[in-house]
Parts: sequence; C-alpha cells; structure tokens
Amino acid sequence: MSVIDADTHVDESESTWAKLEGTPFEKYIPLTVSLPPEVSKRAGFRGLTSRKWVVEDRMQNRAVRDEVNHPLRVRRELEDVPGRVAQMDEMGVDVQIIFPTFFIRYATNNAEAEWALTTTYNRWLAEKCAPTNGRLRWAAVLPFMRPDAAVEELRWAKEHGACGIFKRGFDLDRPVTDPHFFPVYEEASALDLPLCIHTGHPLPGQEWDRGFPIMSSFSELVSSNIPEQFPNLRFGFIEAGASWIPYMISQLGARKRQVERGQNSRLPHLFELAPELFRENRAFVTIDLIDDIESILKFGTEDSLMIGTDYSHTDISANPSALDGVNDWVKEERISKEQAHKILVSNPQAFYGL
Repeated sequence: MSVIDADTHVDESESTWAKLEGTPFEKYIPLTVSLPPEVSKRAGFRGLTSRKWVVEDRMQNRAVRDEVNHPLRVRRELEDVPGRVAQMDEMGVDVQIIFPTFFIRYATNNAEAEWALTTTYNRWLAEKCAPTNGRLRWAAVLPFMRPDAAVEELRWAKEHGACGIFKRGFDLDRPVTDPHFFPVYEEASALDLPLCIHTGHPLPGQEWDRGFPIMSSFSELVSSNIPEQFPNLRFGFIEAGASWIPYMISQLGARKRQVERGQNSRLPHLFELAPELFRENRAFVTIDLIDDIESILKFGTEDSLMIGTDYSHTDISANPSALDGVNDWVKEERISKEQAHKILVSNPQAFYGL
C-alpha cells in the first residue's frame, strides 16, 4: 500500500531564493529580521513569532518551529532530503505532497516580483524533489497576475515533477471563478494537473480567513459551470478539514429542500440533497481526525476524501499522527478497511494523478 500524505509543507530558507542573486531581480529576495517580542506584538503580529520575512518593504511572518515536536530544521527546509525521506519511512509514508509556507501569506501588486519569487521557488523545489524517485512531489506556485506567464510556468512545472497547483481562495482579491484564471484552468485541464485550493491569507493583514475562502470557493465552483467547462480539472479543498461539508450542502440544497417541502410530507435528510455533488464536480477534500467521519461519508464523499499531516507546520492543522488515526478509525469500526485505503491511497492517487 503506497500511503500518500496529501498535505505537507516546506519551510523556505535563504537557499530558496539563491538563484535570484546577481540578477536584476535580486532586489526582491526576501530577507530575514528578528524583532523583540514586544515590538512584534506592538506591530500587530499577534500570536506569531518575532522572526519575519521582509519582502518588497513589507514584513510577514517567518515561523520558528518547535524543535521538540518538529525536529531537524534541515529536513523541514529540504537541506537534508535523504533525512526527510527517512523520516517518511518512519511515519509509514510513501509519498509527500509539498505545499509552500511563504506563499500562504505573500501578496503583491508587483507582477515582476511575483514572477521572480514564484518561478524561483518552483525551480528550487523541483531540484530538491527530483532525486527522490517520486517520494517527494509538489504543488506549483504560479504568477497569477500575468495569466500568460502562469500558463508558461505551469507547463514547466508539469515537466519537472509538479502534481498540482497551489491556489488560495481569493488570490488577487478575486473569487476562484473569476475568468482571469481561466487560461490557467484550461491548461491545467489539458495537463491533467489538479487545482489545490489551500488555506491561506492572500490579502495583507487578513488572518481571519482560514476556512472561509475554502467554503466560498467550494460553493462558487459547484454552483458554476467551471467543472463542465474544464472537464479534466479536479478541485481540491486543502487544510480546512471537512466539518464544513454539511453546512455547505445545506445552503446549496436550500432550494431543493424548499421545493420538496411542498411536494412531500417528509423533508429529505441533509445528506440526501446532493448525493453525487462531489463525484460530479471532481471535488476532493482533506479531512481532519476531529471530523465526524461517519457523518461526512454520508454525503457521497467516499471517493473524495484524503488526509495530510501538515508536516513541518505546528498550527491547528498539524497532526503528525493523522495517517495512523485513519487506521484507528478502522479498529474502532468507524470506517471499513476499504474506506481507509481510499483515504490513504487511492483517492490522493486519483486527485494528484500519481
């Protein structure tokens, strides 16, 4: 069984941006500063570390990881790739899908800076993952401000090992259904690369939007004709758990519920409102162990659920034992062995095209 960790991360470091040194884009290289804690708090970085990236004259958080629960910085920053793969073996993981950390918050109005940083990140990560024989795969970060450049970069990324596209719910302050992104969707559909809508903070100073962009993007996509317009494109909703599914189904099924109320004496169960929604829209979701898995499976999601450890991060999504937890669900008879295999293996294989 090839277990796939569907959501992990890399901690970018100075080496991530090294290829920009000595080029006209050197001015965009993020620099690291450390602020006294009282200064960091006064500056509005509540609950975050005093270590910051400075990029384009703005500061954003650069996390300092817990060396007890997330040891070995060189593995998190891919300075020791064999060591990270060895740790995967210890965790019982065959493949990790890597998402960025820096770009969870980075936002810019400068198309040149966006292009320089995203393309440099992709080349650095591709080089790090290449020697692992597919054990480390990655989601490309694209320069969305210029759709033509994003399409070109997407082609390069596919040729060099990318298995998805990292996207936040409100990139460029636009919804995921905005036609601005359609050239990327068209190319992604042609290249068989999924769109990974990951939690993030694309608007400066917006730390409140952890789950809302995921929920909003899901609603917009399944209510639009985009899945039909791009028939090979798969949609992932990453790192927001799955507890939002019943609420979103309730809202999406409100009209059907209203119609059936007038026709039948029995109201439909919530999970009866849209039983084929996930399959029809090729929608995949990463779950959390805290989710009510028995309830979530009632919504026609058996072929759509995945799970990730959030490797390298220490926030509320992080759970190094997440994959073991799925097997615990089997022992507790909450799910079947077949369902566990889908969550750990076949669903992420199908989503990421592995």
